[in-house]
Amino acid sequence: MAAVNSSVARTRNLHSILLSTTHNNKSNVQRRWHHGFHIASAGAVVPVPKLAPLLAGSRTVPVHTPLPSNSGSFTPPSPSPLSPTPKRLFHHQSAMGRLNLGNINPHIVEAKYAVRGELAVKSEEYRARLKKGDKSLPFSEVISANIGNPQQLDQKPITYFRQVLSLLENPALLEHKDVLLNTLGYKTDVLERAQWLLDHAGSVGAYSASAGVPVIKESIAKFLEKRDGFPADPSRIYLSAGASAGVNTLLHIICASPSTGILVPIPQYPLYTASLSVLNSTCVPYYLDEAAHWGTSIATIKEAYNRAKGDGVDVRAIVIINPGNPTGASLSEEDVRHVLDFAAEERLVVLADEVYQTNVFIGKFHSFRQVLLKLQKEHPGKYDGVELASLHSVSKGMVGECGHRGGYFELMGFKPEVEEQIYKFVSITLCAPVIGQCLVELMVNPPKPGEPSFELYDKEYNAIYNNLKTRAYTLYKAFHDMEGVECGEPQGSMYMFPTITVPPKAVEAAKKENRTPDEFYCMRLLEATGVCVVPGSGFGQAEGTLHLRTTFLAPGTEWVGNIKKFHKEFMDEYR
Repeated sequence: MAAVNSSVARTRNLHSILLSTTHNNKSNVQRRWHHGFHIASAGAVVPVPKLAPLLAGSRTVPVHTPLPSNSGSFTPPSPSPLSPTPKRLFHHQSAMGRLNLGNINPHIVEAKYAVRGELAVKSEEYRARLKKGDKSLPFSEVISANIGNPQQLDQKPITYFRQVLSLLENPALLEHKDVLLNTLGYKTDVLERAQWLLDHAGSVGAYSASAGVPVIKESIAKFLEKRDGFPADPSRIYLSAGASAGVNTLLHIICASPSTGILVPIPQYPLYTASLSVLNSTCVPYYLDEAAHWGTSIATIKEAYNRAKGDGVDVRAIVIINPGNPTGASLSEEDVRHVLDFAAEERLVVLADEVYQTNVFIGKFHSFRQVLLKLQKEHPGKYDGVELASLHSVSKGMVGECGHRGGYFELMGFKPEVEEQIYKFVSITLCAPVIGQCLVELMVNPPKPGEPSFELYDKEYNAIYNNLKTRAYTLYKAFHDMEGVECGEPQGSMYMFPTITVPPKAVEAAKKENRTPDEFYCMRLLEATGVCVVPGSGFGQAEGTLHLRTTFLAPGTEWVGNIKKFHKEFMDEYR
């Protein structure tokens, strides 16, 4: 704790000195960059360029990197253009307002979320221009490959799900069963499921119990038992507004102070570092192994943990995203066992983000819950103290219902007194959207073989899966053909995270625009093709490497061809 307090004090002292020499209207700039530095053991501020934009705002563990011998001072970089201030995004501001960027919550200002950063904002501006008939752009459509938003990219909703939801939203339709069945193509099991949910959940316009509708929790428990081969307790299941809300709940419970540390994989979905920034807690980054298909290295995790612990950080939890975002990697059962072994040894809470569990192309999905229960059976007593929170969502997979905000998390090994506080926290937000809860029930309890809706459901589900896999391999082959681009075979989720190498002239051009080379590349790609991707710096990447993250959700192949054409022209221009 002393080391953490000392580091924080030094950082704040540096901040004060900088502010005293900086005009007041630039104070927000200083706040935004100084958290992107690590405090070395000798008390010197050491820049970590690849993680600075990502981890800005969240406290990070010291990295013991010596300063160059000639480094008597360091000029702070300007904030990245990919992290726009509210002034850049919103133009109508009142000069008389009480709030300004200098007096609102600084942890919100400092948080970074590259997935919806400047590139995404600019892509929406282009989309609006195209809708108004603007013919001056060099492309005719915007491809939002920056975010896993399936139905924005023409993934069709599953008919059974939407038919049931339509009856939940308008129960009066059930008074016209003949029209539903004979004219609109509804099946009898659709009507029966809707009526069952209305009988047990009530109106979707009313609040439910704080932790979720009881019968929906029971359906989730049955799903978990079928998936993992072990019973589940509905009372340990909490419905949430997507998995992100579950992560928010759990981090609020775990993060007690600035010295609280959470092990987070790098590269990672920026939800975690952004949330830690808002909570003013410490991100403890551990790198995934790109050479091993973005696998989880226990040696690397231990190194990160021991370094943080040695600096006084109270490391309490480890985040695992399986299958991975942004990497798409799927963990083997052996990898999962190693993580649980380490969690048992060091008494770490395991946060298993498993929202892509049905998006697996190579191998199979291994849930942390199933592996933990196996270990508890094989080694009685050894793993009983492991605290595991597993999260799932309707947003991904073949469901793809992001906008309905449905998800859940299940707890194992948590003390009753802690669960009471979790229940209190979810009660503060009243409940997850009830229509989203009902969609979770449909996801975990879909039509079964022999039921009237099964044939169409099965056809639609498999078509979506096969289309995603085809698109993934189309994009993979395109990257394979591009100069200076390396990309592993797609394993799962809905993303690829290729390595890109750009010419030195492009690096210099990026510096002139105050961008990292991957930011510069992605911006040029958007401006030339309308394809919006995310630079690897938004997720974190190893020093000296460049990446981009793209989804493979968009239909067709023309946009993939446009990326290949742009890349060749870009490389030729800056060669």
